[in-house]
Amino acid sequence: MKDLLFPLPRMLFTFLNLARARHIGLQLCERMDMEEEKTMQAQEAMEADLRYPIGKFQRPEILTEAQRREFIDAIAAAPARMTAAVAGLSAAQLDTPYRPGGWTVRQLVHHVPDSHMNAYMRCKLALTENEPTIKPYDEGAWAELVDSKSAIEPSLALLGNLHERWVLLLRSLGPSDWPRKYRHPEHGAMMSLETTLALYSWHGRHHVAHITSLRERNSWR
Repeated sequence: MKDLLFPLPRMLFTFLNLARARHIGLQLCERMDMEEEKTMQAQEAMEADLRYPIGKFQRPEILTEAQRREFIDAIAAAPARMTAAVAGLSAAQLDTPYRPGGWTVRQLVHHVPDSHMNAYMRCKLALTENEPTIKPYDEGAWAELVDSKSAIEPSLALLGNLHERWVLLLRSLGPSDWPRKYRHPEHGAMMSLETTLALYSWHGRHHVAHITSLRERNSWR
C-alpha cells in the first residue's frame, strides 16, 4: 500500500542513484582517458628522445668565425667518433635498431658517409656554380640496398677519407664563400654553405649519439 501511496520518493531515490552512478562512471572514463593521454605523451616524448638524443637541428641565422671553426672541427672529428662508437660491437649488436622501427647500427654507419658525400658535392657545386639546384636522394631506399647491410669497415674508411678532403675544402673558404647557396628542390629552399656547415656538424654528432645512447641503454661495453 505504501508503494502505491508514495511512489514518487522511491522513483526519485532510484533516479538519484542512477544519476550518481552515471556521474561516477563518467569520472572514471575521464580519468582513464587522461591516463591514456599521459601514457601516449610519455611514449611520444621517449620516442622523440630516442630520435633526437642531442636535440633537433637549429638552423642558425648567421655564424661567427669562431662558430665556423668549431663546426669544422666537429666535422673533422666525426670519423673518429663514429669508429669509437661502434668499437667492439658484435654482428648481432650492429644489426640492432637504435630505436623501435629505426635503422640498425649498421645502417647508421653506412648512412653517414652516404649523406656526407652528397653534402660534399653540394658544397663544391655551390662554390663553382651560381645557385645550382642539387639532386636529392631517397635515404630510406639507400639504407635498404645491400651495401648498407654489409661490413662497416669500408664505410668507416670512406668516412675518414671523405672528411679529410671535405675539411681541407671547408678550411680554405673565405668570408665571401660562406653565403654562397644551392637550391634544394624538395623544400624549395636556398641553403647557404654556412647553414650546410652547421647542419652536417650536427648530423654527424646526431647519428653517433644514436649509437652511444643505444650502447648505454643496453649496457654494451
